[in-house]
Amino acid sequence: MEFRAQIEQLLNDFLAEREDLFLIDIKFSATDHIRVILDGDEGVTLQDCLDASRAIEFNMDRDEHDFSLEVMSAGLSEPLNSLRQYRKNIGRSLELILNDGSEVEGELEKVEDDHITLVLKYRKPKDIGKGKVDVVEEKDFLYSDIKKALVAVKF
Repeated sequence: MEFRAQIEQLLNDFLAEREDLFLIDIKFSATDHIRVILDGDEGVTLQDCLDASRAIEFNMDRDEHDFSLEVMSAGLSEPLNSLRQYRKNIGRSLELILNDGSEVEGELEKVEDDHITLVLKYRKPKDIGKGKVDVVEEKDFLYSDIKKALVAVKF
């Protein structure tokens, strides 16, 4: 079996046993450095990363093929790229960058197969008179219109 296919199979076997975890990305460099990014329905612990690393490393022969392996959790700086990631972040604030370059921030309320729904809160000028009014609205965004989606971190 080819080296990459072996690594992918070992990782898939591990993830089949740990249904709470899922693969975000796997990258192979030209120098056989493997970078695995995992996420989980309840987050990813250091132990989860160690277990995934061991599932691969303990089943590969380094004399046959030398490689380095890095297993990590998807951090806050990683954009959301799967329905499962969106679902686990319902109730959190998201920052969206849309394909037209505009940016939107709101609370993730619903996740569907083709779109998400955000609750947007903002102030707009009154229709009559001076001042502003608070506005709360739900707005749908198609995945195809989203260039990048990040969990907004509030301090």
